Amino acid sequence: MSPTAKSPVIAVVGPSGVGKDSLMDALLERLPGLQTQRRVITRAPELGGENYDAVSEDMFADLCAKRSFALHWQAHGLHYAIPREIDELRHVASGTLVNLSRKVLLEAQSVFGTLIVLSVTATPEALSARLRSRGREDSAEVERRLARAATPLPDGLEHVIEIDNSGDLEVAIKSAEAALMPWLQPVRA
Repeated sequence: MSPTAKSPVIAVVGPSGVGKDSLMDALLERLPGLQTQRRVITRAPELGGENYDAVSEDMFADLCAKRSFALHWQAHGLHYAIPREIDELRHVASGTLVNLSRKVLLEAQSVFGTLIVLSVTATPEALSARLRSRGREDSAEVERRLARAATPLPDGLEHVIEIDNSGDLEVAIKSAEAALMPWLQPVRA
């Protein structure tokens, strides 16, 4: 990769409980040079889930004022952001995975240029079972998340890959791996 070339940003999107984190972890293990950019979230660190940088709302506002984020948005009553460090990572990675919200995809495409959207889906039955088994949301929140699961991707996205993760995770991993390979950049030595 030339010193000025940037690898693609791979936006992993899908409803809560679809298996985005599991898919991302597997892809990081299997695809050489693939990296991930951690999100900054105003969520307490003990709530777990993905690997993220937890900050207070005041700290988030301060980081926004300092223009520390390449992209930021609100969802589920929280603030999320992708730090500007993603630009440095894109110079050395074959591709950079980020967990994004569907509602910021067009902005992300504008900010990052080459954006590959890996849209992970699952049947309503699979989503319901996964959300209920993880125990992070009460029944009302599970129902709200299931209702939002069918929200379509915005029009105008240039590169979208759909992956069904209703069943065996290994099948979804292999599908995603095959679909992403042509997009990955050689890693600079």
